[in-house]
Amino acid sequence: MTSSILKFSVVLQKYRTPGAHGVPWLPAGAHVGLPANFNSSTPQDARGITDRSVFINGQAVAWDSEAGGALRDSLVLSPAAQRFAVAREVARLDIGGPVVSAAVAPACLGSVWVYSTVVKQMLGLHGGPALFRGAANLAALGLGAVSYLLTSDAISQWVDYSSDRRAAAVSPDYTRGGVEFYDKLLSRNRTLRTLMGPKGEEMYAASGNLFPANLLQLKHAPYTSRRDGLLSLLKDTKNVGLKA
Repeated sequence: MTSSILKFSVVLQKYRTPGAHGVPWLPAGAHVGLPANFNSSTPQDARGITDRSVFINGQAVAWDSEAGGALRDSLVLSPAAQRFAVAREVARLDIGGPVVSAAVAPACLGSVWVYSTVVKQMLGLHGGPALFRGAANLAALGLGAVSYLLTSDAISQWVDYSSDRRAAAVSPDYTRGGVEFYDKLLSRNRTLRTLMGPKGEEMYAASGNLFPANLLQLKHAPYTSRRDGLLSLLKDTKNVGLKA
């Protein structure tokens, strides 16, 4: 992860979770966005959070309300949690996450041609009626679509888990920060689910995980699973320390 660190630059963004884009090994490099709540705010002094207004359903969140207080607390992250969140984004780009994800669609499109050719060859349809050849093409297209959905999910989750592991591998402090980061993220989503009403219930599960974009595609790894994976890494690290 350090081999391409000089090709990263940091920019400020309005979102509440770090984001990143670009390819670090290309001349233009990559950009990591730091959200406004990544500051020196603490549970005792959250002015870095509360001096900004957050609007939900057209109304400003009252920070002194029960739900507003829960949202405020979920946005306050320790330095360790902030470091993990940034390291996670750097790791995602460093392993080529965007490049690998972008390669899925053309690869599956090419597989449609392969499926079509193989099916026609197996059934001897190359010189057969156009109706049968069309049916074979539709079948190949369906297989390609299924391949895309499954492969896209698998790649996205591989990138998610790999990024977490690489960030946590920096030190146990980063791992603990990662557990805190996902705990706060889940708490934030649960609070947003309440504040947003019916729309929030459509977006967020009661656990704080995001609902899948559709029934056929999970896309990203659940936050609860990513947190539990870091907890397992932390437990393994402690066990190794005790044996040593």
